[in-house]
Amino acid sequence: MPPESVEKPLAESRWLSIVGIGEDGIKGLGENACAAISSASIIFGGKRHLELAATLITGEARPWPTPFDAAMRDVVALRGKSVCVLASGDPFFFGVGATLSRHLSAEEFIAYPAPSAFSLAASRLGWPLQEIETVSLHGRPLELIRPLLHPGRRVIALTSDENGPAELAALLTATGFGQSRLTVLEAVGGYQERIRSTKADEFALQDINVLNVVAVEVAAALSARILPRGFGLDDSLFEHDGQITKREIRALTISALSPRRGELLWDIGAGSGSISVEWMLADPSLKAIAIEAHPERAARIRRNAIALGVPGLTLIEGQAPAALAGLPQPDAIFIGGGGSEPGVFDAAVDALKPGGRLVANAVTLEMEAVLLAAHAKHGGDLIRIEVSRAAPIGSMSGWKPAMPVTQWSWVKQ
Repeated sequence: MPPESVEKPLAESRWLSIVGIGEDGIKGLGENACAAISSASIIFGGKRHLELAATLITGEARPWPTPFDAAMRDVVALRGKSVCVLASGDPFFFGVGATLSRHLSAEEFIAYPAPSAFSLAASRLGWPLQEIETVSLHGRPLELIRPLLHPGRRVIALTSDENGPAELAALLTATGFGQSRLTVLEAVGGYQERIRSTKADEFALQDINVLNVVAVEVAAALSARILPRGFGLDDSLFEHDGQITKREIRALTISALSPRRGELLWDIGAGSGSISVEWMLADPSLKAIAIEAHPERAARIRRNAIALGVPGLTLIEGQAPAALAGLPQPDAIFIGGGGSEPGVFDAAVDALKPGGRLVANAVTLEMEAVLLAAHAKHGGDLIRIEVSRAAPIGSMSGWKPAMPVTQWSWVKQ
């Protein structure tokens, strides 16, 4: 084979290298990762990363800008030059590699990952990674850990800074998980490595390294706010003013909406936000936009989203259909309140993606008339849901019926 037809090694065909580096610095890097750093003309990284790799750097070292640019404009602008980006541990596990991949194709870079903070922590504790939950709270709301707090489970959480462990301990204590055992692992893999344990409600650790992860062995009091898996959370877990899709109806509604990973829901007339919250709890990849016109209910939705561990719920405070303009196209739509208002139903049908699901519930005759007309025009499934609860009748008990709900569900062709 002529020399000119021999393919270059993969590293030589990529203008960008992404190198994961641990607290042990260049001692923990492989030969290829070291070569990527030393041969690059421009090296990006945090101040700490650049210091760890300083003896290998021969090109221009550029610290990340403050504030951090998630669009990675400085890196992308150098396309075609020899560039290296330094990252902590595994760049594609809650790291800068994931950010870069949103702006570059995989054919443009080669990555050399190091063990992640989660892997290092699990190895120190002897916890099989496949049997535990992991969550990054670095620059993200602490409430993301709430859905993972089930008795007997183990969680490893990456925190933002030296205050993160104490803040996490306070959250656990306030929500009934104060007896959980916390192990704080600091600067794992480096010469400052330290591991200390305490209970959440006894937390008093001082001088915590800014680089830390917290391992949680979950223990729950009887009063703990445990968020069960599956549909139909108890109504008492939500703050509401009576405008809530009740537990049994909510379970059937989410089932009809049929969430699939990565999808977006519009919750029109969201009330307490219970449908949006349960949709997002079904899988971390799911997103929801709650549309609510009443300011007090909108504020309540925000509080419910935080309290139930889905702080990423998007809230649009406004009246449909005007409030729907410009929103990302949904994979599923639920119409709970305001569906009988002019234009709302047609706007929802028009906005839905092909193959998307629309579910609407009616308790009023006016909204039921809308659903009957929709069923006649579009087809779909129309059901009537009636729930009765046992209640006292004098000295005895009987069935007390709730208001019946008419539900229409439809898949857009």
